[in-house]
Amino acid sequence: MKLKQLIVLAVALAPLVPATALRAAPYQMENLGRGVVAVRTGSSSVYVGWRLLGLDPSGIAFNVYRGSTKINGSPIASSTNLVDTGANLGVANTYTVRPVINGVEQAASAGYTLPANAPTRQYLNVPLQIPAGGTTPDGVNFTYSAGDASVGDLDGDGEYEIVLKWDPSNAKDNSQSGYTGNVIIDAYKLNGTRLWRINLGRNIRAGAHYTQFMVYDFDGDGKAEMMCKTADGTTDGTGVVIGSSSADYRNSSGYVLSGPEFLTVFNGQTGKAMATANYTPARGSVGSWGDTYGNRVDRFTACVAYLDGTRPSAVFGRGYYTRLVRSAWDWRNGALTQRWIFDSNNSGNGAYAGQGNHQLTVGDVDGDGKQEVVNGSSAIDDNGTGLYANGLGHGDAMHMSVFDPSRSGQEVWQCHEDPGSYGSKGEEFRDGKTGVPIWGYTGSGGDIGRCAAGDVDPNYPGAEVWGPRGGLFTNKGVIISSSTPPVNFMVWWDADLLREGLDGTTISKWNYTNKVNSTLFAPSGVSSINSTKANPCLSADILGDWREEVIWRASDNSALRIYTTTIVASNRFYTLMHDAQYRVAIAWQNCAYNQPPWPSFFLGNGMAAQPAASITYVGGTQPPPPSGTYQGESATIAGGVTVDSNNAGFNGTGFLNFPLSGGTATFTNVDGNGGGSKSLAIRYANGTTSSRTGNLVVNGTSVPITFAPTGSWTTWLTMNVNITLNNTATNTIQLGSTGADLGNIDQITVP
Repeated sequence: MKLKQLIVLAVALAPLVPATALRAAPYQMENLGRGVVAVRTGSSSVYVGWRLLGLDPSGIAFNVYRGSTKINGSPIASSTNLVDTGANLGVANTYTVRPVINGVEQAASAGYTLPANAPTRQYLNVPLQIPAGGTTPDGVNFTYSAGDASVGDLDGDGEYEIVLKWDPSNAKDNSQSGYTGNVIIDAYKLNGTRLWRINLGRNIRAGAHYTQFMVYDFDGDGKAEMMCKTADGTTDGTGVVIGSSSADYRNSSGYVLSGPEFLTVFNGQTGKAMATANYTPARGSVGSWGDTYGNRVDRFTACVAYLDGTRPSAVFGRGYYTRLVRSAWDWRNGALTQRWIFDSNNSGNGAYAGQGNHQLTVGDVDGDGKQEVVNGSSAIDDNGTGLYANGLGHGDAMHMSVFDPSRSGQEVWQCHEDPGSYGSKGEEFRDGKTGVPIWGYTGSGGDIGRCAAGDVDPNYPGAEVWGPRGGLFTNKGVIISSSTPPVNFMVWWDADLLREGLDGTTISKWNYTNKVNSTLFAPSGVSSINSTKANPCLSADILGDWREEVIWRASDNSALRIYTTTIVASNRFYTLMHDAQYRVAIAWQNCAYNQPPWPSFFLGNGMAAQPAASITYVGGTQPPPPSGTYQGESATIAGGVTVDSNNAGFNGTGFLNFPLSGGTATFTNVDGNGGGSKSLAIRYANGTTSSRTGNLVVNGTSVPITFAPTGSWTTWLTMNVNITLNNTATNTIQLGSTGADLGNIDQITVP
């Protein structure tokens, strides 16, 4: 048997594990505010949307205020949007929302102010400062256009800022020779205030494949950083130059094929370069990547992934046509360190060469609570070892989520480029864990340049998939229609759970009865980016309710326009940004050939309940303890347990510190909140590098528990344990050590 066949056989025999398996530790996620947004929809009407958060209690409801006037009747518990029909729009109006928990109204959110006489439109206008153009050494003039964007909470206020890449008009594909202008990256608040500008300098070539910039809170301080590839002459947001300011490594064809290459982490508030390391892998011999003129050597990729199951890492890569290398980095405690490097040139990894895409996707495909990096036709496990390589070769697009809910785990829908590699499967539907194709459709010997997925037809369970060959398919491979929805991008926009098409500057709805597309929304005065890829600067759930916003550039590049739906929905989900797979997808969306984000669960018609968010918030002011919370200091302690307060970050007046063995903490008169099955939340810290086991006793029934490391004694995470309670306020919950110290316990919560 050939090596490729052996690999496929081996992974095919591996057991399937649900992607939603109970996690030992939660993902550290942004501590977001309510994201209130208000846009005028008529002479006296205003659409208002706001966020449900991942750790909000299930029974939470909301009151909405215009100034001091409450504009809803009873608290709103089934949606996160409404239309205010009584506004005087001749004056400024500030909208806030107040959570209602167990009938008690909580503090108001940050407000959104709609200016007096605001125009009737459904976008937020973010003014931009267009960089000055220039002239390349060969005498070609260039100007700048707004390009890919990302978001992060740069200043820790609970709301997103925008990080924007400016593309010069002479940006090049790697296959094209010629000089380019410098790549410039800006950060803006939503009111247009520019926080900083970074100029990557003459030694970073401009084009879709050269600069991926990862915006994320990598160190858990509540404020996002930005990481990207840099070089001699890069100027940070404070005016400091990295390396040599005079170095010029461009050759006569405009390529940069010599000189040092760096990876830099920048402060999200100031743009200051905080740490710089050598970029890995180094280019080495240009010809060893597949050509000698500089095409394949500079095909870069990047993403963010929760490789340890708790904290985010950055993964930067090089190559996908031939040699494939991915390097994982951590930014923690002021240090930039390499976690691992995967190289298809290394022994045992040869099958991974040529198995990459023009982008990455990330998710927990094997159900162990840690995320994997899916390169295209290959995947790398969280520990930096190969997970699978199925041999079908490079492709230009792929999508990964739970597309077939009848199966265990996630699936990948991918199109491929090389008929010699993909054989009969130019369009491929495969198991996300093993890489084994479930079914496929012929590519007819061609390069299949695009494919898309989404639940667009409620007559068939799960999502549908499509591409330029064969038409629209069910997730079982049954052809529904020879015509298809748009193939470029997807967005959740209207009030139902089906997903809409996004192509250029048009959002369309698939008419599943007549098998045609109907335009839902097509704004004027805006343009898409990335040429024929025709995608927005960014599409993500960054404001308002769970549906996605679309950021397009104004056609004259004077502003970004953040478009929000104004269609009132009667459903609600916690923000998609508190699903770790979706959130990291927003980070990697700017990677080369942009692809739409997907959550870790099936979101569509007939879906199961949205999975509980296995997350904890980092940085900023933590939310008040939810109803049903019992502080550690309220427990009855014995056996040497103490209530301490020497490690910051706890709630209440202290936390429980257990001895090596024998200690217990007993919570009595715990309210069962209706009784039955409950997911008990335990907030804890374990500053060691090893897991610690203990014993949980609920009304006399013992449940073993494991406390995963949290990274430090001041990092508090929340683990969830399934228990059964009585429908009374007389339940007893006891935590005890079993021969080894537990984590420090801050509080427990019964939902």
